[in-house]
Amino acid sequence: METNARNTIKDFITLPVLQGETHVSADRTVVLTTILGSCVAACMWDEDAGVGGINHFLIPGGDDSPSGGLSYGVNAMELLVNGLIRKGARRERLKVKLLGGAKMRDSKIDIGASNARFAKWFVQNEGFELVDCCLGGRQGRSLRFWPVGGRIQLRFMADARAVAAEEIAPRTLPASRQREEPSGDVQLF
Repeated sequence: METNARNTIKDFITLPVLQGETHVSADRTVVLTTILGSCVAACMWDEDAGVGGINHFLIPGGDDSPSGGLSYGVNAMELLVNGLIRKGARRERLKVKLLGGAKMRDSKIDIGASNARFAKWFVQNEGFELVDCCLGGRQGRSLRFWPVGGRIQLRFMADARAVAAEEIAPRTLPASRQREEPSGDVQLF
C-alpha cells in the first residue's frame, strides 16, 4: 500500500497494546493503539530499518521488583529494544516518543510521575534520541502509533474512571471496530 496523506484509519490493521505488553512491527499497514492513565508507553522506531514498536508499562520497577514482571518498565523497555533489534533496527538509530504518566488520583503517591521519570532516565541512560514526549498532567490519553515512521495521533480523555477501566480491562475488539474512522483526534506529533 502506498502511504500518503489521504489514508484513513480504515486503510490500516489496528492492534491494541494492553498493559504489560510490547509489540514490534515492520508492517506499514499496522497501527498500534493503547489507552494510558498513569502508565507510560514508549514508542520507538528505526526509520532506516522500517521497524518500530511500543510498550505499555504500569510501574517503573527496579532492583526490588520481582524479575520477569511484564508490567514493569525495566522489563518493558528491554523487551522493546531487543524486539526492534531482532527485526533489524540498530540501537544508534532508535528514536523515541514517550507518552502517559498522568496523575489519575488525588493521593500522595504519584505513580505517573515515577513512570515518567523512569522512562526519561532509561532513554537518556541508553543514549536513544528522545524526539518528543507528552508526559504528566491529569488526563488519560488514547493513542495510535504507526510503527514504521513514528507517526502518533493522540487524544486526551476527560473521564479518569473510563481511562482506568480501559487501561486495565482486557480488550478484544470485533473486526468491525478495528478499522474505525477516527473521530475528534488531534495529532500532536
